[in-house]
Amino acid sequence: MDKADLVSFIGVYDVFSATLAARHFDSLFVSGFGFAASHYGLPDVGFITWTDIVAFVQRLRTVLPTHNLLVDIDDGYCDPDVACHVVSVLEAAGASAVVLEDQKRPRRCGHFEGKQIMELGEYLAKLKAVLAIRREMLVIARTDSSDLDDVARRVVAFAAAGADAVLVDGLKSMDTVRDLSTRIDRPFCFNQIAGGKSPACTQSALRDAGVSLVIYSTPCLFAAQAGIDDAMATLKDRDGSLADSRIGVRECTRVLNENLVRRDGRSS
Repeated sequence: MDKADLVSFIGVYDVFSATLAARHFDSLFVSGFGFAASHYGLPDVGFITWTDIVAFVQRLRTVLPTHNLLVDIDDGYCDPDVACHVVSVLEAAGASAVVLEDQKRPRRCGHFEGKQIMELGEYLAKLKAVLAIRREMLVIARTDSSDLDDVARRVVAFAAAGADAVLVDGLKSMDTVRDLSTRIDRPFCFNQIAGGKSPACTQSALRDAGVSLVIYSTPCLFAAQAGIDDAMATLKDRDGSLADSRIGVRECTRVLNENLVRRDGRSS
């Protein structure tokens, strides 16, 4: 990863949302928040199993063979042995990179209170084991610590351990981002989520603050929530009429057929 570049990862929650996002962006983010909402209908507090995430990545890679896929694997789903197995299986399934966090269980979305943080040594042991087992997959080390002195210590330690990039979730100040990004010799990642703790930023502002990777965790999920809610209200208001729908069966099927073409390796 080149620290000078700015790469955007768009959070998706199912294969169809990924298909639409892939029309606009080359890099996608398998969001834990979005997957928990879509697959279980539950909040992002640790319900996800590694087998479900692997199956999801396999389905994504089947229809999107060339896009970069960054996968949120929470804490690796358990101890270092499980985390290493998950990383190995995900790499075989075609994942490009993973995000490994330092939260204890029960975990929380990074932009909510109540997070518990692993001891630095315990997390570094897991991170180093994952780095040793991966082949070409990239590993982004994430901290959810809120104490800025501890954050700075962890960012430097993650980089020293060999993480390919570092993410601090829930940062409230771009001055803090700017300071932390100068402490390491590898890409600094910033996570944007609507309504979260971090300020909404343009890519120009992020680049100026030293950010190389930006994750948009949930734009597809939140757009779907708003769009479906509006569509259902409109359906009731129009006495059940589907007239004037912007998307119909032909437009939707055209998108799905594009997936068939990519899956089969045919030229369109």
